[in-house]
Amino acid sequence: MSDQRPLPFVYQFLAGAVAGVSEILVMYPLDVVKTRIQLQVGGGGKGEYTGIIDCLTKIVKNEGPSRLYRGISAPILMEAPKRATKFAANDEWGKVYKRAFGVTEMTQPLAVLTGATAGATESFVVVPFELVKIRLQDKTSKYTGMGEVVKHIVKEEGPLALYNGLEATLWRHIVWNAGYFGVIFQVRSLLPKAETPTQKTVNDLISGAIGGTVGTLFNTPFDVVKSRIQNTPKVEGVARKYNWTFPSLALIMKEEGFSALYKGFLPKVLRLGPGGGILLVVFTNTMDFFRKVYYKD
Repeated sequence: MSDQRPLPFVYQFLAGAVAGVSEILVMYPLDVVKTRIQLQVGGGGKGEYTGIIDCLTKIVKNEGPSRLYRGISAPILMEAPKRATKFAANDEWGKVYKRAFGVTEMTQPLAVLTGATAGATESFVVVPFELVKIRLQDKTSKYTGMGEVVKHIVKEEGPLALYNGLEATLWRHIVWNAGYFGVIFQVRSLLPKAETPTQKTVNDLISGAIGGTVGTLFNTPFDVVKSRIQNTPKVEGVARKYNWTFPSLALIMKEEGFSALYKGFLPKVLRLGPGGGILLVVFTNTMDFFRKVYYKD
């Protein structure tokens, strides 16, 4: 970025919030499709949905277009703290690591380490929202909204059940953020230096989209497991089929084949590739606006 003057934490938080809400409003239907496909149990093309277009068509035809935005209230409420935490934590952890390693400039390994730590930080914010979203997106869901889901989970499974899937979420976010921020750093260094605001936006869109794609490639298996874990209610005296990340990865591979670990990959990468670009562009432009206000350029 052309302007790296530091800003107080609150500005980073607000810029991340604006970026997150912008991305979710544009890309949410693909998240619904991804979740529906991930929750299908069975390999070899079995299941109600055979692909993105088939899933989109069936949802619109059988359930109505509004179903593509079912559960969006949870992500909208989540996106502000989630994305704000992602970018703010990435910036703050970057400062910590540069001091710890005695360097003044970010490097590729530090970008990966910083992204991974930011992802872990972000996970603790998002788990309850993700759980509610998954329960609402499931085709068999009978819930009418966020409040009903939370009330049911707390009553039937206990308050701690809102953090079901925390371990899988940690892995998902650590891997995605490490890939996303690490790749952004590398791609930016390879692109021509931005001399104009338009070129800067193009560079951010390219690096963010590539970073989002690479992050998605590495973290999709953890996302599949997270969806399965969070959609399985806790029932006293009944062992949950999906509980911990790596045993669940092994179980899915055994029962459905390796390809099942990448269920929902295409809608996920179509969302988080371009979505990663949208995030970065909106975040950096919002931060530039805040710098102009803060430093009164």
